[in-house]
Amino acid sequence: MSEFLWYRSLYWRIALGFVALLAALLLIQGLLFLWMTDRIVRPSSRSPVQLSTAVAASISAELARDPSIDIDEYVRRTFGHIYQPFLVVMHDGRMTSNRSTTLPSGFARAVQAAHRRAAGVQPESRRAEISPITVAESQLGFVAVPINPPPVFIALQELGPRLAWIAAGVLVVGAAVMALVIFRPAQRRLTNLQQVARALGDGRPDVRAVETGGDEVSSLARTFNKMADDLSARAAALAASDRARRQLLADVSHELMTPLSAIRGYTETLSMPELELDPATRRRYLAIVEEETHKLESMIGDLLDLARLEGGGGTLAFRSVKVSELFMRVTDRHGPAIRDSRIGVEAIVTPTDLAIRGDPARLEQALQNLAANALRHTPAGGRLELRADESNGSAHIRIRDTGPGIPAEHLPRVFDRFYKVDAARSATTAPSGSGLGLSIVKAIVERHGGRIDASNATDGGAAFDLWLPRS
Repeated sequence: MSEFLWYRSLYWRIALGFVALLAALLLIQGLLFLWMTDRIVRPSSRSPVQLSTAVAASISAELARDPSIDIDEYVRRTFGHIYQPFLVVMHDGRMTSNRSTTLPSGFARAVQAAHRRAAGVQPESRRAEISPITVAESQLGFVAVPINPPPVFIALQELGPRLAWIAAGVLVVGAAVMALVIFRPAQRRLTNLQQVARALGDGRPDVRAVETGGDEVSSLARTFNKMADDLSARAAALAASDRARRQLLADVSHELMTPLSAIRGYTETLSMPELELDPATRRRYLAIVEEETHKLESMIGDLLDLARLEGGGGTLAFRSVKVSELFMRVTDRHGPAIRDSRIGVEAIVTPTDLAIRGDPARLEQALQNLAANALRHTPAGGRLELRADESNGSAHIRIRDTGPGIPAEHLPRVFDRFYKVDAARSATTAPSGSGLGLSIVKAIVERHGGRIDASNATDGGAAFDLWLPRS
C-alpha cells in the first residue's frame, strides 16, 4: 500500500512546479536577452571612428560601382543589424540612417550645421565622429556616428517585443509540461477512482481503486477501498444473516411440524364419531396430545428465550455468584435422575470461594442445560464431573460426562440451532430435546462476556469448557 508522502503532495508539486517553471522562464529569458544583445551589440563594438570609417568606405565603394543606387535601401539592408546608430548625409540633400529612431534628438540638424560652418566639427562642440564619402577623389557626402552610445531604453525598445513573444511561447510550453507532469497523473487516477465508484454503485463489490502515488489522490483511493471493503463485509454479513434467517425459518417450521402433526393426528382420531375407543386408549391418546403440547410450548419458549438473548433483549441482573452454589443447585435439580441412573457426581471448586460476576438465574440456566445434556448421554453407573478453577484471570468451568462423546465431525456444529448429533434419540426414553439447549447456553455465556467450547475428553466422554469473568 502506498503511504502518503508530503513531497508527492499535489499542493507541493503545484507550488514547487510553479517555482521551477518561473525560474526556468526567467533563466531562458535572461539567456535569450544576452544572446540577442550579443548579436546586436557585438557587430557594433567598434569605436565611433572605426564605425564611421567602415560605413563611409562601404558606401563609397558601392557608389563607385553603381552611382544610381538607392542609398537609403542600401544602408538599411547592409547596416540595419548594427545596434550603434549613424547618419549618412549626401551633398545632394539625401539623408538616411540605419536606425533613425535611436539617434539623439537634434543630432541631424547639429551635424549639418557644424559641417556647413567648417570642414569638420570643432572639438569643443563635437557630438559625432565624421568620415567623408568620396568617389574618384570627389566628396559626395559624409557619415556621422554619435560619440555617446544609445541609452538603455533603446535596447529595451529593440528587444522588448521579441522577448515578449518568446516569453509567451515559453510560458505556454511550460504550462503544458506542468500539466502533463503534475496534473495528468492525478487526473488519470481520479478518472480511475470515478470509474471504480461507478462500478461499485452498479453492484460490482470486487472493484478497487489504484492506490499508487503517495499523494492526496492515493489517500482518497485508500479511503475509498476501505469503504468498499467495509461495504463488501457488510454485504457478506447481510447475506449470511439472510441465509441464517431462511435456515432458521426452515428449521423452526420443521421442528414445530412434528408435535403439531402428532397433536392434529390424535385429536382427529379422538373426534371421529364412528371410531369407538375404550377409556384407556382415549386417556393414552390424550396423554400423548398433552405431552406434545408441552413439547411445543417448551420449544416456543426456548425460541423466544434464544431470540431475546441473541438480540440483546432482556435485562441481566449482574452480581457476584459463587460457583459452589451454582454446582449445588445443579446437583439438587437433577438429584432424582442421578440416583435413578446411579451416576456418580464429582463437584470440585478451586478455590472454594471462586465467584463469577453475572446473572444468577441465567448462569444457573446455562449450567442446568449442560448438566441435563451430560446426564442424558451418560450410561447407568457413569460419572458426571463439575470442576471450576482460575485461568488467566477468568473462571474456568468444565462439565464432563463419561458417555460416548461427540463425533468429531459434529463438534463444530453442536451450538447451532436445532442441531442434534443423533436425531434418532428423540424417540428414546432419554430424548435429545429440541436442539436449542446448547444454543441458549452459548448465548448466555456470550452475554456475560465469556466463551464456551465443546470437545471430547482423552479418556472418553464429552466435555464443555466455559470461561467467564470473575467477580
